[in-house]
Amino acid sequence: MDVFDSTSPFAYPRVGVVVPKHRRTAVERNKLKRQLREVLRGDVLPRLRQLEGAPDLLVRARKEAYLATFTQLRDELIAWTETRWSRVF
Repeated sequence: MDVFDSTSPFAYPRVGVVVPKHRRTAVERNKLKRQLREVLRGDVLPRLRQLEGAPDLLVRARKEAYLATFTQLRDELIAWTETRWSRVF
């Protein structure tokens, strides 16, 4: 996955998810979007709320993300979050 962050103009963090087609069906794309949103809502956003400046995140799934399990997606996003803001967590 590609993850981009920037400072939010709002007082709270926001996230966005982009899942390109990569020759997959709508069912596969929607499943991946639901999985990513669940990880972001349940694991990443609570961590981002601890930060002083509220960041905006954009998560773009690569074609390899379709083959990943929910646990792998979760672990990768949490690891990125903790690495990016390691001084806070």
